[in-house]
Amino acid sequence: MEKIYNPILRGFHPDPSIIRVEDDYYIATSTFEWWPGVRLHHSKDLIHWELIEYPLNRISQLDLRGVGPSQGIWAPCLTYDKGMFYLVYTIVRSFYCNMYDTENYLVTAKNIHGPWSEPTALNNFGFDTSLFHDDNGKKYMVSMVTDHRVPKKYAGRLVLQEFDAAQKKMVGPVRDIYCADGIFLEGPHIFKRHGFYYLFSADTGTGEGHGQTIQRSENVWGPYEMYRPFDEKRQEGEAYSILTSRHHEDILLQKAGHCDLVETQDGEWYAVHLCGRASEERNPTNVERFAGDRRYMLGRETAIQKMRWTDDDWLVMAEGGNTPKEIAEPPKFVRKNSISEKNNVLIRDNFDTSKLHLDYQSLRIPMSERYLSLTERSGWLRMYGRSGLASKFSQTLIARRMTEYCINAKTCLDFEPEVFKQMAGLILMYDTDNYLYLHISSDEDLGKCITLLKAENKKYEYLTDYIPLETGRDIILGLTVRNVNAQFFYGYRDACEKDEELLQKIGPCINASFLSDEACKEGWFTGTMVGICCQDLTGFGKYADFDWFEVQAKNKKEE
Repeated sequence: MEKIYNPILRGFHPDPSIIRVEDDYYIATSTFEWWPGVRLHHSKDLIHWELIEYPLNRISQLDLRGVGPSQGIWAPCLTYDKGMFYLVYTIVRSFYCNMYDTENYLVTAKNIHGPWSEPTALNNFGFDTSLFHDDNGKKYMVSMVTDHRVPKKYAGRLVLQEFDAAQKKMVGPVRDIYCADGIFLEGPHIFKRHGFYYLFSADTGTGEGHGQTIQRSENVWGPYEMYRPFDEKRQEGEAYSILTSRHHEDILLQKAGHCDLVETQDGEWYAVHLCGRASEERNPTNVERFAGDRRYMLGRETAIQKMRWTDDDWLVMAEGGNTPKEIAEPPKFVRKNSISEKNNVLIRDNFDTSKLHLDYQSLRIPMSERYLSLTERSGWLRMYGRSGLASKFSQTLIARRMTEYCINAKTCLDFEPEVFKQMAGLILMYDTDNYLYLHISSDEDLGKCITLLKAENKKYEYLTDYIPLETGRDIILGLTVRNVNAQFFYGYRDACEKDEELLQKIGPCINASFLSDEACKEGWFTGTMVGICCQDLTGFGKYADFDWFEVQAKNKKEE
């Protein structure tokens, strides 16, 4: 029997929400400042997962222009009730301040593939919203509360309010269902089973102390009693976590928490949760934030664990203990043929289709015809240079997730810049303040040239001189990452396409671990991306043509 190997969604896929509709499972994950919004995966067996689409794919549903790094779409919750799919989500527009702006919305669809409705505004008390469909027909939204007061009145606070589906609005009072001075809870979901309402919440932030708690009540409004399993390593003030990586720095899946639950057709229970795989590097001990913490270049990922209910109706891990397992048992029965694990997995893109592959995302805005074209030059992607890499409004850039600590990436482009303000190339990036950019440009003295730019928390440096290039020749740009070490390459297509050994190294081997949740000063919720892009700071829209782009990832078992 096949096993489930974690993480099931590798690379930047945090805050998973899962449902089952008949024989189909769906997971929604956060996308933050990347567009389109909310990533959906589908499975028949909980083993193999296929990216299917993004529900928030119109500007009228999602306008992210101006949001900062790691803002935007937070913690979507996907549910299903009586033939209708419901998706609630938060758009965070202000976060690095004391007064957060957390706008909460709902979209619906009769088919998971859409079309999804225009957004319905909900309350804005906080983020991590979740919709609960009670068996009496009522619906409720639970969320955590942000508190801008100094000091905060509570360390953790969750609120509940009724949602009237007919009127499409929140109704009735907003009530606290959890308040605590010590244990901070977020990412709440409510479930009902055997007459109990279960409040399933993440605890202790999103770092290596992250975990998951469960509470229950006979009334949806509470009071809720927290399950307190015996944990010999629990410290004073520590959460009572039924799933956590705390105190187990040696295991693969760190940061475990922010769970959601699903029941199979045969009554088996599984929890999906976010997790992270640490790199070999740590932050310095003298930095202001996350001093000495391990760096996670891949961001937060999605894993799954088998669960079971105790005789007294509490939820625990099926294999005992409370630490996440790298390998999980799949369901006993699968109703239909599984999705091929290779299905929809993009490695080399020859740009010979009329639409971009689903794996690509752009920053904050859709890549309309103003930014790129797949038809202007058959078999090529034309990218029109727009704003610079720091722009939060109009970047021409598409990227894919870095899913392993061993990757190879290459692209081939035809680009003839006229001035130094025109650039195009291959980028390894975390956000608008942190990236490594191998790009072609033009210099007043050298003409067409190539160089490597490093941006680390708004500190910029060129890691090589401007190297002259011949005009009229296509260029291959390459990148390898091994553990945290990145090496860039370049060469002429007519010389190197059949013999990759002819590609030349450019710049030093770089410790790229600064492209991580822990090292970036502003954002810390996404993950490293590999992309191609084009800028023209003159405003004339100089274009670059890309013939192909490939990203190959290998996990430790494949190396």
